[in-house]
Amino acid sequence: MSRTTPGPDHPADFEDLRRQAVALRREGLSLRQIRDRLKIHNNDLLNRLVKGEPPPDWTRRPNAKDDLRERARALRREGRTYDQIQLELGCSKSSISLWVRDLPKPEPRYTPEEQRALMNEGRARMRSARDEERKQAKGRAAAEVGSLSPRELFLIGVGLYWAEGSKDKPYARREDVLFVNSDPGMIRVYLAWLHLLGITPARIRYRVMIHATADIAGAERYWAGLVGTDVDRLQKTTVKKHNPKTVRKNVGEDYRGCLVIRVTKGADLYRRIEGAWYGIVGAAGSTDQD
Repeated sequence: MSRTTPGPDHPADFEDLRRQAVALRREGLSLRQIRDRLKIHNNDLLNRLVKGEPPPDWTRRPNAKDDLRERARALRREGRTYDQIQLELGCSKSSISLWVRDLPKPEPRYTPEEQRALMNEGRARMRSARDEERKQAKGRAAAEVGSLSPRELFLIGVGLYWAEGSKDKPYARREDVLFVNSDPGMIRVYLAWLHLLGITPARIRYRVMIHATADIAGAERYWAGLVGTDVDRLQKTTVKKHNPKTVRKNVGEDYRGCLVIRVTKGADLYRRIEGAWYGIVGAAGSTDQD
């Protein structure tokens, strides 16, 4: 005989089913067995029928983390930190926190001063390792360059000038060859490029451009030494006025301003540079189409 599913309209049926379900539960049946015995396929109803009745012991599954919990508590009693327990057991810190939060915290192994010293030491090691990694990467890249052919230096110089040198504008016709930079390496490459183009030292003028608060005399000596000329052969230094409201990063002993390099009678050279640059642009465009 089929059974009508009990509900709010069948309180008698519900109570009858509950008595049967409770009896079966107390006999040691699982929810699945009770479901199959009473032909009840509504889980919500089934749970309501046995509400308040504990499951039989044989249906309880062992907690896989019980052993980990006990080991974590034992380690905490030994004075281990969360990090140390995690390293030992391989479980999450959130689980460890729940397991041992009622236990007293271990005494700190180090004083605050010792902890700061250890942190600083660790940071210094990390910085040293990163610096060494950078150094090796730069060394490998430098070794890949090898020697430069005259053509390669010519093309590099054109790109260098077009990025950092002065350029003629339709609204300001100036075909001057003027290069300004604060990077000694850029200056060396630029001068090597001028030499490749046949520009003699007699056509080159140097001038330092620097902030008023810097060591002006020291900067003049530095740049003169870098380009191989006497300080008294430098043109008058351009001194920038100091603005207290401006927060500058280019300060300290390593700040030497910029070196301005001008080539006299440079109109023809400028036209050659500009033409070469547009040649590079055109060649790069044709390469993209291939």
